[in-house]
Amino acid sequence: MVVGTLKIRLRLAENHSLKGKRKVVKSIMAQMGNRFNISVAEVALNDAWQQAEIGVAAVGNSEAFINSVLDKVMDFVERTVPAEVLHYDLEILHLGDGAL
Repeated sequence: MVVGTLKIRLRLAENHSLKGKRKVVKSIMAQMGNRFNISVAEVALNDAWQQAEIGVAAVGNSEAFINSVLDKVMDFVERTVPAEVLHYDLEILHLGDGAL
């Protein structure tokens, strides 16, 4: 089993309240989850109204597939999300052979 994780830090310069941030972040996460069939959550900076940190996880049986999915997620974020990407970390983990 291969697990890929992606942590994305965004700057939401046009935001002026936590309510506005939550609306934007929830929309981004819903679009990402629906489009790429991944798990998505806001993982940090919950009280900062101009920054957000989003965590993404994808599971599969091929490193190439997981890497491709996460690359497509980053491309989507950079092209369509109304925010500046400040930083991102991508990690691929290989977990056991599945035998119990």
